[in-house]
Amino acid sequence: MGAAMTRYQEVQTQLKAEPKIWALTGVAGFIGSNLLEMLLKLDQTVIGLDNFVTGHQRNLDEVQSLVSPDQWARFTMIVGDICEIEDCRKVVTGVDYVLHQAALGSVPRSLNDPIRTHKTNADGFLNMLVAARDAGVKQFVYAASSSTYGDHPGLPKVEDRIGKTLSPYAVTKYLNEMYADVFGRCYGMSTIGLRYFNVFGSRQDPEGSYAAVIPKWFGGMFGGEEIFVNGDGETSRDFCYIANAVQANILAAVATDADAVKQVYNVAVGGRTSLNELYSFMRALALEQGAGTIAEKPTYRDFRAGDVRHSQADISKAASRLGYAPQYSVRQGLEQIAGWYQRFFSTRA
Repeated sequence: MGAAMTRYQEVQTQLKAEPKIWALTGVAGFIGSNLLEMLLKLDQTVIGLDNFVTGHQRNLDEVQSLVSPDQWARFTMIVGDICEIEDCRKVVTGVDYVLHQAALGSVPRSLNDPIRTHKTNADGFLNMLVAARDAGVKQFVYAASSSTYGDHPGLPKVEDRIGKTLSPYAVTKYLNEMYADVFGRCYGMSTIGLRYFNVFGSRQDPEGSYAAVIPKWFGGMFGGEEIFVNGDGETSRDFCYIANAVQANILAAVATDADAVKQVYNVAVGGRTSLNELYSFMRALALEQGAGTIAEKPTYRDFRAGDVRHSQADISKAASRLGYAPQYSVRQGLEQIAGWYQRFFSTRA
């Protein structure tokens, strides 16, 4: 792992020496704000776009508190929407790299509102591709999704073997990959898709009906509420700490090798954690952080429509072609964020 990490360290040193200009959509969201924080700490210039439908001003305020005033001055915020082509053109003008994170996430949301999911994730994506093509950006990196694997039973998941998609959300994410591929073939555009596997970390929204499992459970643990598991708890996921996803984005943006670009990559740690294991890790950390009584076991209920039973990534392609080497295991990532969630919920009590 040490040797491969040097690729990321090399890239960071290079970027500090020769700062670039980055467009970052979904900048006020969970992954977007973590990317913003890292880029500003590397003294990069960032132009951000967000419509604040799922992003939050508090995420940007927190990033501002974690970087120097000089670094913060390198950030320009555009309040706008990827569904408007003019907003897309504004954010990509004069930039070197695009990190396209804006999307309406969540499988259940897409089942409830497929039209809106398609408008943002498919039409909005196409707008960004066209704007980036016209602006002549060097690299277009976008958030793809492990949901693309659908019902393919094979484990671990390998990039070139996918099944039938199981939700409108997954359809939009697969469509992104097809559009990116076609823009490479037809216009010579350089794109890289990152299939995220259950990314988690600080600033992931713990509120609302579509909250991901980790922030939702920390909320329950710190709030003394009952915690539910869909199914028997043996469903497993390849949970990936945010710092690993940030690394993948930065390595992808600067990739120039012919075999590295115009590809999609799994972004994960290459492991599997069951929901029961996750619960016991999180319970122990929440108790350490001073949470009150937490039930030894969660409350089990029915499996959820559109959910995949097991998910695990093969990350060898990202390792060999991008130099990706995840720095944090699931447990290490949870240790990094337990205190953040404790503070977040204590301010809301």
